[in-house]
Amino acid sequence: MAVKITRHPEKIVLLGVPTSAAAMSRGHERAPAALRSAGIVDRLKSAGYEVADHGDDPTHLSNPDPDNPRARNLKPIVKSLESLRPRVEAAVKTGALPIVLTGDCTSALATVAGVRRYFHNVSMIWVDRDADLNVPATTPSGCVDGMAVAHLTGRGAAELVRFWGEPPLVRDPDLAIFGADRFDPPEEQLLQKYPLKNFPAADIKKKGAAASAKLALEQVHASRNDFILHFDVDVMADFAATDYPGQGGLTRDEVREALEVFVQDKHLAAIDIAAFNPEKDADGEAAKILVEMIGELMALRLETLRAATAAAASSPAEAGAGADAAGVKKGVAGKEGAGAKEVAAKEERVSEEREKPQAQAEEAPKAEPQAKESHEESPKESRDEAEGRQQVQMREEPQVAVGGGGGRQEQAPPDFGEAQQGHAEAQSEENQGVDARGASEGAASGHEAQEPSDDEGEHASAKEASEGSQS
Repeated sequence: MAVKITRHPEKIVLLGVPTSAAAMSRGHERAPAALRSAGIVDRLKSAGYEVADHGDDPTHLSNPDPDNPRARNLKPIVKSLESLRPRVEAAVKTGALPIVLTGDCTSALATVAGVRRYFHNVSMIWVDRDADLNVPATTPSGCVDGMAVAHLTGRGAAELVRFWGEPPLVRDPDLAIFGADRFDPPEEQLLQKYPLKNFPAADIKKKGAAASAKLALEQVHASRNDFILHFDVDVMADFAATDYPGQGGLTRDEVREALEVFVQDKHLAAIDIAAFNPEKDADGEAAKILVEMIGELMALRLETLRAATAAAASSPAEAGAGADAAGVKKGVAGKEGAGAKEVAAKEERVSEEREKPQAQAEEAPKAEPQAKESHEESPKESRDEAEGRQQVQMREEPQVAVGGGGGRQEQAPPDFGEAQQGHAEAQSEENQGVDARGASEGAASGHEAQEPSDDEGEHASAKEASEGSQS
């Protein structure tokens, strides 16, 4: 059954992993205690977080392992991972952000496995001076920490590849190596062969730390995947409190600038802080530097997430107000449009009324000659002959009237006026008969029939009477 995780941006769970089993020498196992002594819990609280410190796992130390020169101390490494994984799961389930304080980079396998208990697709940002892509067959030292990325992507020692039941823990396209400037030849070959994302320190310096960090997030699909940030402190130039410090590479400010981009992303699911060696920090200054850097970064993250939450909360209200304003504006525009149409229609009617007399006056002179021509008699024709011909024509062309029964009757009206009146009355009776038949047929077929209005009937009768008179 799927479990829905409700994230709480203001909550952090600290998890300590006192181990140096994957390293070449001891010292890393003291990292969690040293960072706590430097005030990391109080610093995170002062940044606005609720901090739950869940303590440390059992300690696992680096030891010589002559029987396994290609992959040293695999058994204690696996035990350390098995202890950490369920604690990461529990932290993720609470909705808090897990911050893992560990000595070994290999602890990232348990961090990813714990996150994947609840998030199916997980990406990785690997901030490290080394690519960590060796495998037992290519390693010059047998240091398992130098194989951490290979194990995450399903290559290397079987015990670690199979730690997750369905390897790989992270797909090649979803992992970015960020800030590395030390590559063994086999690692370079692997980077050319597989679709891992690589952001070398030299390229980051040219393009800018923030721009490179944004591009890294984009390329590992952090916009849709939750991702884990791995921070190996040896990536910073001249940071001495680690087993393998380096010259050159990214400065502390460049590293901070990149980390600011990573921690502000809402899809950040967990953070690993690895490889700090308190035995090389006699005065504790390096621990204080790390604590202050982490505190500043997390304060920035909380500020960003709170601002995003506030903006999201105000967006629906603003959208609603905008919709209301648009509706009011549309309503006003509709009323104005309707008023304009009404005024235009009224003006058109007035204009038509004004034009009627003028049109009638223009048509009158044209109609007068036609009337005169139709009433003039030929000078060669006498009045008696004309009257005789008219009587003959009236007899030859009898008037036709439609009776109420639907039959045709012929009659010769004595004069034009009586014929016109009789024809109108007959037509009216015909219309009534047709209406009666239509109503009867409508009732028989089960449909309602709509009778014409009185005005329509009178208009039709008058029109038929007029046509009859003209014929």
